[in-house]
Amino acid sequence: MLRLAMWNLGLVLAFSPLSGAVCAAEPAAPVRLLLLHQLPDGHPVTTHEYVAGLKILHELLRNQPGIEVRLVAADEPWTAGPELLEGADGAVLFLAAGAQWLSKDAARLAAFQRLAERKGGLCCLHWGMGTKSAEPIAPFVALFGGCHGGPDRKYQVLETELGPAPGEHPIQQGIAAIKVHDEFYYALKFASDPRPVPVMQAQIDGEPQTVAWAWERADGGRSFGFSGLHAHRNWERPEYRRLVLRGVLWSLRKPIPADGASVEIDPALLQLPSR
Repeated sequence: MLRLAMWNLGLVLAFSPLSGAVCAAEPAAPVRLLLLHQLPDGHPVTTHEYVAGLKILHELLRNQPGIEVRLVAADEPWTAGPELLEGADGAVLFLAAGAQWLSKDAARLAAFQRLAERKGGLCCLHWGMGTKSAEPIAPFVALFGGCHGGPDRKYQVLETELGPAPGEHPIQQGIAAIKVHDEFYYALKFASDPRPVPVMQAQIDGEPQTVAWAWERADGGRSFGFSGLHAHRNWERPEYRRLVLRGVLWSLRKPIPADGASVEIDPALLQLPSR
């Protein structure tokens, strides 16, 4: 409502007879992005480090033009969540069993659905796309395009090659293939109409498996997901930081700089707090 009021005020001033001339157009309001994290979920220290990981992403995004980025604790019961989402233009999930978390509260799911209807950007990282039970898969896929879920979900901790999938998607440009040790979810459940575009693949059991995707949703919005980042140390890799940064920018329909956008950060951000 505030944004609408300011827009209407601008029109009045611009065309007022007292102005003497048409005023210059107001600068566009920044895109508002929520980075949703949780406290440790019982996995070993140095894995599923949601808070520390999103602090790195926050640092990568905070100087990007036209984006207002906010770190948000989304631990249960997260009663303030639906209201926060109403004022957002995008969200990144890096938290425990994100697909299950999404459907746990009807008001929360409805707020995400309204965000999608507004063509908001939706991104999920690692367990942020997960559920152990099958019931939350369908509503999550309808929003994010892919899900690691159900009793038949597949995952492996391994050393493998991670590289761009065949094609020329804007997210993957300038990202080289690397050898990496991580846990990847694969054989994911994907939307079918339209189907997400593979962005990155990992070699698992001798086959290229899609572990990152981009999805142009039927509602006109965009979704991005990456199933890696189990291990916090992989944020040290510029290729990982570049992939996630570019995926988020793409989801928000923000231009990706020709040089790929800087992914330099203060090394201190890579250090985990003692606990």
